[in-house]
Order: sequence, then C-alpha cells, then structure tokens
Amino acid sequence: MVRDGYFYGFGSVLAAALVAWLAGWPYAIPILLLGAFFLWFFRDPEREIPATPGAVVSPGDGKVTDVAPLTLDGVARYRISIFLSVFDVHVNRSPIAGIIRDVRYQRGKFVNAMSAHSAEENEQNIVTVEGGGRTVVFKQIAGLIARRIVFNFRAGEHVDCGQRVGLIKFGSRVDVVFDRDAAVQVKVGDRVRGGSSVLAILPVAHERVSVPVGRAVDREAR
Repeated sequence: MVRDGYFYGFGSVLAAALVAWLAGWPYAIPILLLGAFFLWFFRDPEREIPATPGAVVSPGDGKVTDVAPLTLDGVARYRISIFLSVFDVHVNRSPIAGIIRDVRYQRGKFVNAMSAHSAEENEQNIVTVEGGGRTVVFKQIAGLIARRIVFNFRAGEHVDCGQRVGLIKFGSRVDVVFDRDAAVQVKVGDRVRGGSSVLAILPVAHERVSVPVGRAVDREAR
C-alpha cells in the first residue's frame, strides 16, 4: 500500500472514533466506510514486468481512450492515452528503462481527464526518459477530481522498466509518447495494467561487432 493510504485511512478511523464518542456509533459508520475506501484506493499490488526487448509498458492502470499519431518537436510520434477512474490503481510506473532527462511540472486546469483537451490544458507532470537509444515521454495528468500529482525522481536518475515512480491521487490520466516506428499493441477500449501491460514494442537497435575470424555479426545493443 502507498504510504498516503495509511494517512487517509487511519485519519478516518480517528475521526470516526471522535464522532462516535460525541454523537454515537451510527454516525461514525459513513466515516469508517470512507476510511476503508482510502485503504483500498491506495493499494499497490506487485506486477510482473515483461522482459520483451523494446517494450513500452503502461505507466498506469486504466482504459485506453486514444491511440493517435502526432508530431512533437518536428518528430513523428504516437500517443497513447489512458484514463484512470477512482476504482483503478493510481501508482504510476516508468514505461521504459533509462535515464530521466527532464521533469517539468505544468500548472493548468482540472477539467475531465476523458476530454481530449485535458492533455494540453490540465495540470500535469511531463517526464522524459531516454534509454536504449530511444526517448519516451509520459505525462501524469490531473483530472476533475485529482488535485495532487506525486513524482519521486529527479532528472539524471535511472529508472527500470515498470519501476514505481509516483502517484496521481483519484481520477486522472496518463499519456505516453514514443517513436512512430513502434508496433502498437493496444487499441481504444482496452484495459491495461501499470508495469505489466505492453503498449508498444520499439525496434531494438543492433550494432556491428568484429570477431576474430574476420566476419561481422549483429548483436542487440544493451
């Protein structure tokens, strides 16, 4: 469980105890139910991270709402958008292994995360990860209910594929942007799980190496 869950959950228990002492237990039941919801919402299940070379995994749990080509800084890319309802796990994970090159927080609105405009207008955290000769950008986007975005790393730090990197509290959205030559593995309407669902597979770079017998062979660049 995420640490915040204990804060909200046990805080609700204390509030319920106070209400029960002042007004009686029947009045405390709604607060106890709210506390149980908080404990459930901040769950943090273990996930099996795929070992597929070039895999771009989902940064979060939810429903794929958009798979579309776009141009970012003059480069042809794909964007996959995933909507997280209040019933989904809200722990976020890195889509690839690599070095965090940039973390940029953008203040903005709190409109419904299902809206296409939320990707540009809503408050969000934009993270750029470089690894394996590729650059992948993913966004933690606040929604109508979400009011706090947590990211636990800084530029220059290394992350593993599927590693926990942060959290968006309550309903929200995550976007992933990657090179157009990737093979997309999901479609609109699919349900995905953070860290374990493969969104796309990027071609793995190869390098030429010399061997003693004078012939060259290909090997995957690691």
